[in-house]
Amino acid sequence: MTEDELVGFMASIGEAKFRAKQIFSQIAQGKRISEMTNLSLPLRQKLSEMTLDTLPTVERKLVSRIDGTVKYLFKLHDGECVESVLMKYKHGNTLCISSQVGCRMGCRFCASTIGGKLRDLAPSEILGQVLMAQNDTGERISNIVMMGIGEPLDNYDNVIRFLRLVGCENGMNIGYRHISLSTCGRVDKIERLAKEDMQITLSISLHASDDETRS
Repeated sequence: MTEDELVGFMASIGEAKFRAKQIFSQIAQGKRISEMTNLSLPLRQKLSEMTLDTLPTVERKLVSRIDGTVKYLFKLHDGECVESVLMKYKHGNTLCISSQVGCRMGCRFCASTIGGKLRDLAPSEILGQVLMAQNDTGERISNIVMMGIGEPLDNYDNVIRFLRLVGCENGMNIGYRHISLSTCGRVDKIERLAKEDMQITLSISLHASDDETRS
């Protein structure tokens, strides 16, 4: 939920609206409901019964001895897995994230599409990759690239909601100028994205092995 939606939800279950800001800010810190100690125990129990905790868990973690790059295999709440890669630079930490479990685009050079698409990731599952990488390293994620498993524009609505959540001032507050989205060429969705008023960087994956064909 956005912060405004969370305000409405709290009011609908008879709770004070200010609780929404408390919850939203702690979600942005990657805390599970059980860890939100600024909420009363009865409220935490109430929320746990009404919501699904979709934060992923680290199934496998590989760290490069060369430059400290971290490759995560995250397990989702239904047992499916996706990959994220944390790259450390002088200007900050960049996380490459997935948007789907598998992919149906069929790009012959990409291993993500071998088994086809299994399902889309929910906004919370895309955001969860960022939260868990930040929690695991203890370092702020300042840049995001959507170049992991899946075609982001094939999961358009969920990706747009994720972008609005991750860029929220009271949330993780990662500016759109620090986010890149890669597509293999969903032209209809590129045109739709252009109308969203998001100053993200758009990358187009060109499927050729030589510069002349790519040009």
